[in-house]
Amino acid sequence: MKLTSLGWAIGLALSLQACTPAQQATEPAAAAPEPVASVPEASSQQFTNPLFVNGADPWLEYWNGNYYLTTTTWTSQLVMRKSPTLAGLATATPVNVWSETNPKSCCNFWAFEFHRLQGPSGPRWYLMYTSGTQENLDGQHLSVLESAGDDPMGPYSYKGSPMPDSWNIDGNYLAHNGKLYLLWSEWVGDEQLNWISEMSNPWTLTGERMVLSRPELPWEQSGRKVNEGPEVLKHQGRTFVVYSASFCDTPDYKLGVLELTGDNPMSPAAWKKYDQPFFERTDDVYGPGHNGFFTSPDGTERWLVYHGNNKETDGCGASRSVRAQPFSFDDSGLPLFGKPVPEGRAVTAPSGENGPLVVRPEGIRWALRLNDTECMTYSGAGGCDQSHWVLDPTTAGRYRLVSEEGLVLNADLTTGPWLNSAAQQWQLLPAGTAGWQLENSATQQKLSLPCQGGQCAELRLLPQGVTVLSSRQSGKVLSSSGCELKAGVTLTQHSWDGSACQLWLWQNAEQGMLLKPAQAPDLCAQVHANSLSAGAELVLGSCEAKAAVWTMQHQSNGAVVLQSVHSQQVLDLPSCALAEDRVLRQAPAEADSLCQQFYLREPD
Repeated sequence: MKLTSLGWAIGLALSLQACTPAQQATEPAAAAPEPVASVPEASSQQFTNPLFVNGADPWLEYWNGNYYLTTTTWTSQLVMRKSPTLAGLATATPVNVWSETNPKSCCNFWAFEFHRLQGPSGPRWYLMYTSGTQENLDGQHLSVLESAGDDPMGPYSYKGSPMPDSWNIDGNYLAHNGKLYLLWSEWVGDEQLNWISEMSNPWTLTGERMVLSRPELPWEQSGRKVNEGPEVLKHQGRTFVVYSASFCDTPDYKLGVLELTGDNPMSPAAWKKYDQPFFERTDDVYGPGHNGFFTSPDGTERWLVYHGNNKETDGCGASRSVRAQPFSFDDSGLPLFGKPVPEGRAVTAPSGENGPLVVRPEGIRWALRLNDTECMTYSGAGGCDQSHWVLDPTTAGRYRLVSEEGLVLNADLTTGPWLNSAAQQWQLLPAGTAGWQLENSATQQKLSLPCQGGQCAELRLLPQGVTVLSSRQSGKVLSSSGCELKAGVTLTQHSWDGSACQLWLWQNAEQGMLLKPAQAPDLCAQVHANSLSAGAELVLGSCEAKAAVWTMQHQSNGAVVLQSVHSQQVLDLPSCALAEDRVLRQAPAEADSLCQQFYLREPD
């Protein structure tokens, strides 16, 4: 049957077809969006700097249809933001993808960077951050996490610290001639220096350590003698390291440049330092520094991301705000960053942001079902077994529905390249007991679903394949106590390690869903003893229990809230705890509580 009501266009590519139970799609995600020349471009858009305040030490990547951004938190949590547009990062939901409670490394999280590198198990994201002791800043050191798959949002597992017993910050990677190197900063006497060493993998140093640069020029010594934040920039066969100079608590924090002019990065003679800064304060922006680089969605532009202040008296604190602007190269091939863009001045969005693009956003696949035998599919998909969608949150509570081919559902129910249009974005509206309806953000019209005897069908959104359930608050994932998979075992949160007890399947039930361990599908997550009391523990038990059925409430930020059909209470992380193995319980729902929101992630 066709979805043809509401006066939409003839020749719709979308339909409802009879199907067998959907299976997890196996098509790998593309490495980058693909431009589609046959579709007219949308109108250009703009954003203004700064994107938001308290955005020190930003790192930004564009990957498979979305920007991902991290900034310093000073807490014991790593925060990631995600948006298909640069402007959307200003209001994107901050998601904690990792947290730590060990007093030796729990706190003062600084300067997160995530890089897609070849690891022992293939391409992975390696998230490197600085943290230290809870009492002070004396124990700051680098640590490295590894993603389970190709999603920068994780889940992540801890791999190690390259230098756990010394003070070191601001880690970054240099890949050169088939070898991997770590760049970082640490103090020697009254000078903060940049260093380099070869690595055997993304978390382990090997061989000697060498000073890469020291603050020997007058413009590198404002406030204190500082070189830090070394960042790699490659262009037309040349390798640059752009670093931050002078003390961050002064308005004279700025960017300098090194160039690798030899073949061996471990040779001091192979590096050239340029004697003038490349990016510094103006009368409107102060202390611009600690930068990163990213490429526009269509690959034609290079962009600088950095932090800066609006007042000369602001320093190293939460006043630093995240900013971005395009840059170029001069006739000699050196980077030309220009001047920091003043607050409030409009900047044209990165090229290609409005498409047309084929995008394959990271995220689990969903089947959109009417019942056990019918689902929403798209033309050429080969039936429901291949008709899975990524529900990718955009902005203002909207989603784009992306097919396995990387095409987006339009208001007229065709699928096409991403054009950053409201007609390609949808609101998820509750319908009935456990169902959902789709409303187009441009037309405000809902899908017309089959009705019989005055009762209309509802869409059931069913996650496909094996999933991981990650807390928005802690970044830890749903596990079973002791990693046992047997009746009566309590359910807890635990850092991701890929264990069988962290992998979950979803199955439709009459009034909602069942949540089952992937390696023990005869068991289900449920409220202990069918309790109606707040604070009752979650355990594994019989799938026939009244308290084993859950409804999934989709939030505007892409998270879900799980509500027990029996008790009408929700899955809760007590006291918003970050600790390992904290038992999960049911509790009354609280509006927009981080402790009751969870994200579904892919395990690989």
